[in-house]
Amino acid sequence: MTLQGQAGDGRYDSDVVIVGYGPVGQVLSILLARQGWRVTVVERWEAPYGLPRATSFDGETARTLVTLGIDPSFAGVAEPVDAYDWRNASGSTLLSLDFADVGMHGFPDALHFQQPELENALRTRASTFENLRVHRGRTAVSVTDDGDGVTLVTEDADGERTALTSAWLVGCDGANSFVRESMGAGRIDLGFSHDWLLCDVVLNEPRDFAPVNVQICDPARPTTVVGGGPGRRRWEFMRLPDEKTDDLDRPDTAWRLLEPFDVTPDNAVLARHTVYTFKAELVDTWRKGRLLLAGDAAHSMPPFAGAGMCSGIRDALNLSWKLGLVLQGVCEERLLDSYGLERGDHVRRTTELSVQLGKIICITDAAEAERRDAALTAGRTPDRSVALALRDGLLRRTVGTVAAPPTGSVVPQGRVARGPVSGLFDQVAGTGFVLVGTADPGPVLSPERRRFLVGLGTHMVQLVPDGSGVRSGEDAWVDLDDVYLPFLASAKAQFALVRPDRHVFGVARNVRELGAMVDQLKSQLALSEVRDPSRH
Repeated sequence: MTLQGQAGDGRYDSDVVIVGYGPVGQVLSILLARQGWRVTVVERWEAPYGLPRATSFDGETARTLVTLGIDPSFAGVAEPVDAYDWRNASGSTLLSLDFADVGMHGFPDALHFQQPELENALRTRASTFENLRVHRGRTAVSVTDDGDGVTLVTEDADGERTALTSAWLVGCDGANSFVRESMGAGRIDLGFSHDWLLCDVVLNEPRDFAPVNVQICDPARPTTVVGGGPGRRRWEFMRLPDEKTDDLDRPDTAWRLLEPFDVTPDNAVLARHTVYTFKAELVDTWRKGRLLLAGDAAHSMPPFAGAGMCSGIRDALNLSWKLGLVLQGVCEERLLDSYGLERGDHVRRTTELSVQLGKIICITDAAEAERRDAALTAGRTPDRSVALALRDGLLRRTVGTVAAPPTGSVVPQGRVARGPVSGLFDQVAGTGFVLVGTADPGPVLSPERRRFLVGLGTHMVQLVPDGSGVRSGEDAWVDLDDVYLPFLASAKAQFALVRPDRHVFGVARNVRELGAMVDQLKSQLALSEVRDPSRH
């Protein structure tokens, strides 16, 4: 067995090793590499998987992808979704979701996409970082956490073993996660699972579908029809109680079920057919020592909210900035305990929403379907929002232990002007903490509080309305789309402190509350007494 690489600080080959290179592993690796950390990725497959799995992502995920350097037009990768309808067997609408072309994140509320094309764009972006290495064709076979670092042993196709050392290791290695099993993490089963035949179709001629996404709640055959990215379409058919999986997973069965939709071998190509089983479960442990989990390694959910990959990317965004502060030596390791606390609760509620929606369509009893139709037609609809706020973790609290909105919510995004530069806020501000206010927050802070925020790399911004006559510059930014000033006004706040993952840490009505809020952030970050920024 060989020892791979040179340790930058004399101890480890890498700052972080990531096991798994699907979308979540790709996003996390880029997020860490752009901070300057040495990242090594281990992926067991020699070549990228060429077929789509996920088919949609939301505006929040689009926002994250663009901050990584992905083309904001998503040309050739994704297209906006106009609406998402739930219809019964007769075609009557039971539920309807309309999606904005430009939503609260500055991008379409929902997009359908080709996963191989997105992964290719992420690989291209990752290749620009010299401090990011990807090793394909290596299977993780053992991992050891000695309390001060991690050793991962991998094996290639020839049986040659290589040891990689790192300060931290993150498992992004899917539903059958080796890292999760190595941690001994248990899984919480929410008790909702069904088999579905998935059919990815390429139509020979373009065809308009309105709306793009439909759930057909027919007890004779619950069916999903959704976009699969540019040039593709996906049909999914639920396995009925009296059907065998082997009989369902056949090309002739797929074509028979597709024919009522005027999809035949004469006008389409069946790019793939497979039976998959969705589950609703999440881990009970997100971190053990220096091992952490993200994405499908930590959670699996039904597809009906389109939130599986999006949740994994939220994991990566949440973890990356916290891990960066710990690696810098600015914060103690216990900061990472907030990762599982925040993401565990958020993922559970998202999964419960997916289950709630799934229970609407996964009905094969005609009498039960009639009762469902009557209830939904009468207006008894479930809460369908996936824009969930954090309820616990690294958040400002004023009363009790649960944060009150807008604390914990994701801050909206609009265009701003900073001197001659204008664009969406994330691109103008860059990464890190942001303190925004209707007044310049810098001069009203005590020197100690200001030094603390500056040390975190916090952007401190005064927002002014468009047409106010105030000259925009380093500290005064123009709220071009009238997004941030109304946001503050609705919260009855003068200032808002936003975390690097865009969740609102807290708001303050005045300068006194601002000082108290900064003090809470400093306390909750678990600052290390010994800092060594030179390691970064």
